[in-house]
Amino acid sequence: MMMSRGYTRLASSMFTMVSPRFFSTAATRGVLSNDMVKAPAVGLGVRCRSSMAAIGGGDKEQEKKQAVGGRGGSAKDDKEIVSYWGLDPTKVSKEDGSPWKWTCFRPWDTYRADLSIDLKKHHAPVTVLDKMAYWTVKSLRWPTDLFFQRRYGCGAMMLETVAAVPGMVGGMLLHCKSLRRFEHSGGWIKALLEEAENERMHLMTFMEVSDPRWYERALVFSVQGVFFNAYFLGYIISPKFAHRVVGYLEEEAIHSYTEFLKELDNGNIENVPAPPIAIDYWRLSPNSTLRDVVLAVRADEAHHRDVNHFASDIHYQGRQLKEAPAPLGYH
Repeated sequence: MMMSRGYTRLASSMFTMVSPRFFSTAATRGVLSNDMVKAPAVGLGVRCRSSMAAIGGGDKEQEKKQAVGGRGGSAKDDKEIVSYWGLDPTKVSKEDGSPWKWTCFRPWDTYRADLSIDLKKHHAPVTVLDKMAYWTVKSLRWPTDLFFQRRYGCGAMMLETVAAVPGMVGGMLLHCKSLRRFEHSGGWIKALLEEAENERMHLMTFMEVSDPRWYERALVFSVQGVFFNAYFLGYIISPKFAHRVVGYLEEEAIHSYTEFLKELDNGNIENVPAPPIAIDYWRLSPNSTLRDVVLAVRADEAHHRDVNHFASDIHYQGRQLKEAPAPLGYH
């Protein structure tokens, strides 16, 4: 009995001596911060050192945030992103050597709009599918005109949220088809994705000159959800019908932007300076105005009209898109 008590006291005294070293959170933090963080940083590469610096530099980052906050700025804007993988943002310059400030597109994505394109070309609907596509687009125009009326800036912006969908859907489905069949696409995947990206850049431009209302933003969610799924199913069932729909949709877009230009010329809409993003994207002159931007966008829509009618014609001839080289870079 006495020996048992002795063993118990001995174990208790040993546990008391050991526990502060191995079970104290304060001691553990001290070991991590002073020994484990500093020591490995000497023999590691740049990637690991950056990660270790992020762990050990918490106090410095906090001081930096406080200093920026005291100046009335934002610490989020000044804080650099630390990459574990050693990847640095690509630095791009303009032709004159000045820094390129856009990350949504690069200098090699820019171009000059072809304003000489024929805007009056029209595909006369002959077949049943063509007539269905034509009247489907016509039926969609009436509620759109009624909703936006003469607010062409917001109308154009909302139009681009829909117009950027078909190219992405078509390119995605062709991409999957190429993977399934182990075959090339003739460049049509890239051509359709270029179209979708170009339409999205139209949206990024009109965002600078228009401010959509809350219910218009809500409308985008519902319209995009319905249109994306409808076009997805339509393209699977009949690609020639889907491309014809987009061709007629672009014809209506040309008409809408022509009305936009009339309002600008009549002074009903202020011809404000062109946004900087538009000047760089279309390589416009520095003193360009909103009218120049609308001219460039209308020319783009005319090119998209031609591409989609051409794609539909290929299918009507019983051929596959891959059998005709895609018009890459055709804006």
